[in-house]
Amino acid sequence: MGLDDKFDNKADELKGKAKEHTGKATDDEQLEAEGQGDQMGADLKQAGEKVKDAFKH
Repeated sequence: MGLDDKFDNKADELKGKAKEHTGKATDDEQLEAEGQGDQMGADLKQAGEKVKDAFKH
């Protein structure tokens, strides 16, 4: 997994957390759900990169 990919995935995860917390604070369920979705997407990308790394070694 490239270092750039790790940073991008972590940035996506943090953006998702921020959206989720903002949605909770403002009672915006749609924004909260978007944030959760962004986090799940980042987690899936990270898992995929780990699988690719495992097969490279």
